[in-house]
Amino acid sequence: MPTKTPAKKSSAGAPKRRARKPAKKSPAGKRALPKALQSARAVKGKAKPADAATIHAIFQRLHDANPEPKGELDFVNPYTLLVAVVLSAQATDTGVNKATGPLFAVADTPEKMLALGEDKVRDYIKTIGLYRTKAKNVIALSAQLIANHGSEIPRSREELEKLPGVGRKTANVVLNIAFGDETFAVDTHLFRLGNRLRIAPGKTPLEVELGLEKCVPKEFRQHAHHWLILHGRYICKAVKPECEKCVLADLCTSGDKRI
Repeated sequence: MPTKTPAKKSSAGAPKRRARKPAKKSPAGKRALPKALQSARAVKGKAKPADAATIHAIFQRLHDANPEPKGELDFVNPYTLLVAVVLSAQATDTGVNKATGPLFAVADTPEKMLALGEDKVRDYIKTIGLYRTKAKNVIALSAQLIANHGSEIPRSREELEKLPGVGRKTANVVLNIAFGDETFAVDTHLFRLGNRLRIAPGKTPLEVELGLEKCVPKEFRQHAHHWLILHGRYICKAVKPECEKCVLADLCTSGDKRI
């Protein structure tokens, strides 16, 4: 008995795939930037930095409003500062402090941290994003500090950057807070304000950092990075800057200005 060949389904009966919407593009054909970054990019593409008198006035006002700014990460010595900054990547300072309080109570030296072990470190910091990788880095950098630096924190950016989990920004924070070096740790806030206020416009964090090194007046260099971080975190926010509270409002020419 001849076998029946199954009839082929017509393409008309097949379910249609939904066409993927193309990403929105700018008039130049490039992908549109998130709103929080559009203004920074616009400023970067425009003009030169603000003049020296304006930059001096910006830092003078930030100084007058908060003469002795402090970082918001808790620590007990340079080693725990380094660990806290490593843990703070893609996490809030408040969240890091909740985890490091109990951790630093039992491990405030590289030797104690190494003795604690990666598994226990991971348990202490499991509420922090990327905690598995960070626990591994904390143990590895502790071992390197013991083996290569006599358990002391290196005093140079180059040596700090050789430690696991430590990049240029982390190194700059440690050098500034632990040792009083005049460094600028460019995070998302410094990058935004460097461009918004035209203190140091740049396309990359390194460009902004090098711009700050050139333009920040000597008397403000020690605390400049803290002033800008705190101002960006609480006043000059990415999406809805609170311009009505800003001591720099009349000096700001940003397209994001809301007053």
